[in-house]
Amino acid sequence: MDLLSIVVPCYNEKEALPYFYKEINKISKQMQDVKFELLFVNDGSKDNTIEIIKSLSEKDERVKYISFSRNFGKEAAMYAGLKMASGDYIAIMDADLQDPPKLLPGMYKMITTTDNDIIGLRRKNRAGEGKILDFFKKSFYHIIGKISKTEMVSGARDFRLMTRQVVDAILELQEYNRYSKGIFSWVGFQTYWLEYENVERVAGKTKWSFWKLFVYAMEGIVAFSTAPLVFASLLGIVFLFLAFLLIVFIIIRTAIYGDPTSGWPSLVCILFFVSGIQLFCLGIIGQYLSKTYLETKKRPIYIIKETNKDVVKKDVKKTVKKNK
Repeated sequence: MDLLSIVVPCYNEKEALPYFYKEINKISKQMQDVKFELLFVNDGSKDNTIEIIKSLSEKDERVKYISFSRNFGKEAAMYAGLKMASGDYIAIMDADLQDPPKLLPGMYKMITTTDNDIIGLRRKNRAGEGKILDFFKKSFYHIIGKISKTEMVSGARDFRLMTRQVVDAILELQEYNRYSKGIFSWVGFQTYWLEYENVERVAGKTKWSFWKLFVYAMEGIVAFSTAPLVFASLLGIVFLFLAFLLIVFIIIRTAIYGDPTSGWPSLVCILFFVSGIQLFCLGIIGQYLSKTYLETKKRPIYIIKETNKDVVKKDVKKTVKKNK
């Protein structure tokens, strides 16, 4: 029998976890020819998420958990889950049921009967989201699609079913600054996209504010495109050319008409404008430098506080408290 590992990143999901477990348990009973491993990753939750996960593990031996020492972010939680997963096939799902468990049987059948290595989910629409947020999300995918060589699929979710070979390839990328949607695409392999209607969160509140989504989008652009650096360079060349033309214009005008002291207000405006452009370009360069700085520190992507997983990787043994 194939072992299917389901990685579930959790941050303050005490309201949603009982619903998720009930639904995934129902689906596992339908898939009698598959063994399940439910791997919950507690990302430093401040509520009693870990207590709920522990209670589930006590009554269901399929439930495994990893609990971080603090909140490291969803990217770290997904990486940790993939690293600790034992399955022949591995799925990533959110606990809020926005990733419908009822799609798993069809995804499993498709990945085992076709040559596809990844079965990914993408939303047909963004029903339930504000129009402004929808506009910015579509704009992001449009922009990154133009400036990155790595394909980014609009509406793609983290919910996907992958073969062990794909997961092993993803784990080879141990970069500290992670943007998983880009990494999933960068490693390649044959992917089939299933479309589905957007589903509202079953309980609890979203952890993604507009600002967090904006920062996450910037992470994706910096991680998978150097186009902003090229843009900054081109902008510098354009302004250098314009400055040369203005110098020639001023020299000619002064030689013909005199009046060398007029135009101070416009000059001040130009100085402010050019200074703003310079700071903007320095900001772009700073983003890339900051990512390089963080990578060179070689800090761990996450630190595990405790786990009930049978196999603990060598690189985290010293920091893990093992629950029997």
